[in-house]
Amino acid sequence: MHKNTLLTAAVLAALSFGSSANELPSGLTWIDNMNEPLFASDEAKFGGTLRTHMSSFPQTLRSVGSDSNSGLRHYFMDGTPKLAARHPNTGNWIPQLAEAWAYGDDNQTVYFKLNPEAKWSDGEKVDADDYLFMLTYNRSKDIVAPWYNDFFTNKIEDVSKIDDYTIAIKSATKMSQEELMIQINLPSNGLQPRPEHFFANPKKDENGDGIEDNFVRKFNFKAEPTTWAYYMSNVKKGKSVTFKHVGQDWWGYSNRYYKNRYNVEKVRLTVIRDSDIARKHFEKGDLDVFGLVLPSLWHEKADSKPYQQGYIQKFWGYNQTAQGAGGLWMNTSMPLLESRDVRAGIVYASDYDGMLKKVLRGDYLRMPHSMGAGHGGYDRPNNQAPAFDPKKAIRYFEAAGFNKVGADGIRVNDKGQRLSFDITYGYPPHTPRVAYLKEQAKQAGLEFNLNLVDGSSAFKFILEKKHQLAFLHMGGGEIPAYWEYLHSDNAKPQTNNHTFYQNPDMDNLIDQYVVEFDVAKKQQLSHQIQQKVSDEYLIVPGYMVPYTREAHWRWLRVPEKGMTKLTETMFSVTDVANFWIDSDVKTQTKSALKKGESFEPVTIIDDTYKL
Repeated sequence: MHKNTLLTAAVLAALSFGSSANELPSGLTWIDNMNEPLFASDEAKFGGTLRTHMSSFPQTLRSVGSDSNSGLRHYFMDGTPKLAARHPNTGNWIPQLAEAWAYGDDNQTVYFKLNPEAKWSDGEKVDADDYLFMLTYNRSKDIVAPWYNDFFTNKIEDVSKIDDYTIAIKSATKMSQEELMIQINLPSNGLQPRPEHFFANPKKDENGDGIEDNFVRKFNFKAEPTTWAYYMSNVKKGKSVTFKHVGQDWWGYSNRYYKNRYNVEKVRLTVIRDSDIARKHFEKGDLDVFGLVLPSLWHEKADSKPYQQGYIQKFWGYNQTAQGAGGLWMNTSMPLLESRDVRAGIVYASDYDGMLKKVLRGDYLRMPHSMGAGHGGYDRPNNQAPAFDPKKAIRYFEAAGFNKVGADGIRVNDKGQRLSFDITYGYPPHTPRVAYLKEQAKQAGLEFNLNLVDGSSAFKFILEKKHQLAFLHMGGGEIPAYWEYLHSDNAKPQTNNHTFYQNPDMDNLIDQYVVEFDVAKKQQLSHQIQQKVSDEYLIVPGYMVPYTREAHWRWLRVPEKGMTKLTETMFSVTDVANFWIDSDVKTQTKSALKKGESFEPVTIIDDTYKL
């Protein structure tokens, strides 16, 4: 049961700072859940610079619009405060920008009492008007963001102001209380305040929505104010970006759940395009942390002298996060891929299970369905990824007219078209995985060509629907998202319908799913959608990684049992961020390096939340 705090009428009156035509309904039960267990450490110290890297410079510093889905969006949107968030262990909702919330009787509206201490990083107060402007901003065509335009038009009916620090958000459809909170507080949906004082410029707005007509160009590399503990303080185009902490007087520290988190003073991300070069910089001490999720890194390359001498430590922590859609996405707008038989053949000719075992050492798990996992009753209970079966693949290919085999072993049809497709992917470490799929596919007379495109450019390439096949995994929320991936209305460039799939029967299922209030019926619709995705062979189900593995210099410290169920990356300020830099240990370590002294090697394995 949630631990509710009832705010009396007197308290409500004291918190009311303004007036409005809108009034609060009587009898609301306000909830704040301020008695959940803490997940940070009192031993944490503030200060230091976290030095890390990124593989490419972002195409934009905007958090919405073209090219914003990759790069640093976690720093601008996903990892920044929402009205409320899930407690990372108990799963109950806890306050962020809101102090408390209450549910309306209409099953559509949630009321929020804003934290009057909240400020933008430029010092301006955060108030109800910033949420009203949020609606205007996200509905504007000037931001060139079709998904946000749709979400804030068709999913969010209204945002209204009760007083300066009280707002009401109304969903366009009836939902359970949990679904309403998920929709409102989903990290990536943009339902967070927007600084009107920064963006609005009526003088350069011809269509009258308050957003400049040249929004995309003007704000492409202009960092906006944030409510988060960090703001972008320095940009060296093509080279690095630096985020600086607002300071120990950051408004968030008035919230007990934010205490002893976000402890580093600066975060510097340097562009290092080659992963091996980045690892060498890390082992020299030029970077503080380096990811070891790749099996080859953890098992083979994390054993050099700095590890043996205890300067660098290894961390493996398990989590229980929901997994998003992913695998091998097929662009049905491309020649041959409009054929269900061709797509089915590709599914059975793709040896993901063999790749996981032989290339990835069995560390990863096969995703049971291409639309993700970990969604509870929304996942079909009998989901199972198709096994590699070249003979079955051949039968489908022959049904599609590819009944001849060329001298090179690749199937051709009567028109002379070869059964050959490019797989687009964005990260060099994925090359052995895609190469394994390529070799195995030959058994069915299918040719895969490797199309490696630089990080953020790869996602842009896919968003523009230039790919044939995309080796890609998306993030996921608690409730599966289908409209953005599968609805005909979203089958266009710069959207997440990576398969360009258009089908009226699927549209009908998704339309019902979106508006269904009854959770049991909604879950049944989810099962039908997942079944249809399988029947249509749109995506080869990929894999999931239920943990984080990282190497770090020993001055980076974590609480005892520092992992939470929702920790995706231990040493990232966009995550739970309960780590810190110990300056005394850093001085000790640097002294030991000069003297040639060693420490005991350390490998921490936190399996508290191992499934």
